[in-house]
Amino acid sequence: MSPKHALQWIFAISLVGVAFSGSLTYRELFAGSVAACPSPGAPGTLLGYPACVYGLLMYIVIALISGLALVRDRRRVAAAS
Repeated sequence: MSPKHALQWIFAISLVGVAFSGSLTYRELFAGSVAACPSPGAPGTLLGYPACVYGLLMYIVIALISGLALVRDRRRVAAAS
């Protein structure tokens, strides 16, 4: 597998992760009433937020890094030709 192909797979998987964890985050934080969210320090939270929030942030970071690497590779290939 070439590095470019690996980056494409990483980017695609991270977009699926953003969609999934984004939907979970929306459901946890915004879809229900405010009282439905667990209080800070409750089981299932990290620093007062549900774990899906941190998953969303990590998937966004991975998507940004892999997307920027793909754009940089595309520019490098275009400049070489």
